[in-house]
Amino acid sequence: MPGIGMRIIKSAAAVFLCFVIDRFRGTGGMVFYSQLAALWCMRDYVSETRQFAKQRMIGTVMGALYGLLLLVLYHNLYRKVLPGGDMIYSIMVSLFIILILYTTVVVKQKGASYFSCVVFLSIVVNHIQDMNPYLFVWNRFLDTVIRIFVGAAVNCFAIPGEKHKEILFLSGLDDTLLAKDGCMSDYSRVELNRMIRSGAKFTVSTVRTPASLMEPLRGIHLEIPVIAMDGAALYDIRENRYEYVYTISEKHCAAAMDFFDRRKIPFFANVVIGDRLLIYYQDTDRTAYNEIIERLRRSPYRNYIKRPVPKEEKVVYFMMIDESARIDELYKEMEQEECFRELKIVKHPSTECAGCSLLKVYHRDASKENMLEYLKGQLKIGRTVTFGTIEGKYTHLICPGDFNRVVKLMKREYERRKICMIWNCSRIRM
Repeated sequence: MPGIGMRIIKSAAAVFLCFVIDRFRGTGGMVFYSQLAALWCMRDYVSETRQFAKQRMIGTVMGALYGLLLLVLYHNLYRKVLPGGDMIYSIMVSLFIILILYTTVVVKQKGASYFSCVVFLSIVVNHIQDMNPYLFVWNRFLDTVIRIFVGAAVNCFAIPGEKHKEILFLSGLDDTLLAKDGCMSDYSRVELNRMIRSGAKFTVSTVRTPASLMEPLRGIHLEIPVIAMDGAALYDIRENRYEYVYTISEKHCAAAMDFFDRRKIPFFANVVIGDRLLIYYQDTDRTAYNEIIERLRRSPYRNYIKRPVPKEEKVVYFMMIDESARIDELYKEMEQEECFRELKIVKHPSTECAGCSLLKVYHRDASKENMLEYLKGQLKIGRTVTFGTIEGKYTHLICPGDFNRVVKLMKREYERRKICMIWNCSRIRM
């Protein structure tokens, strides 16, 4: 079950404060309208709260003014001069809706159009026959304005604390930050974006290519490049640019491809040219190999090319996929070859093809640790906090399935709340 987030708690607090304010105001206001306005201002991010509060305020003012104008016309002109009963009045209300919507277009506040119409209709439809409808207009306006400030203030409220912007937070992706369905929880997404906006330095490290990162990280506003391809590339998602890449030398590329060709092993050669990822491949009857091509070639971030690798292009990594027994045999053969002793060879089971394994060949220095050191040098950061699933390798061990733990631990280290600090100090004195 998902936890109860701060937006839920703040919504309840805003509703309660509306009740409190209403008791002090007496019978003049209608707390229902106040609570609707306050709840509308509850958003995931403070910037959104300010934006929606502004829209609600403009809509309330506009709707109240046009409602007041129609009340004046109704009581001083329509009831005394114009015949026709309710039908004429209905036409007048409908024409005013056109006027209100057009006004929002003219003043470039289309987002406030709905609120303007709601306030206007609540005045001229529900309360036109009140003993003192002008008093209702004032109270309706006051109810909404006060509670907009209540909602915005509650949602923007945060316990003061010290933010550790000198720490670089680095998290794994699969089974660490993402759930089993390959998506990030709403809680992690909202809290992570909130901390990044406040200055937290956060990025991810993964074996995935940048192309396969786009979907799971959609909606995450990363400002620091990600470590991709198991440490072979540093990629800036915002700019769609490769910041740094470890490439295999021309000599080692030629030796590796000669080894594969002599054994008739189909392979993928991943090459970065500029900021484009090109993937060279060959014709083969291997099922798993062809399934990868058919599944991934439609991606706009990948470019599959059926031809030999040009000699002048440097390969970031080679990849093979086959039945696990064949991959194991190939791995043992490669360990005996001199050219592969100066390269990094990695094999692991395929998550998408049952009974198959992947084998990848990288530059010998292509590792998450080396790329992290390079990134720290670029950012001029000395301290890092890492999250992963391998015991003893990371600052914090994340058990598979506990996909909110990364963000919860990060909040503790990044935001040191003053209340918590005072409490800890008092315990020390005692």
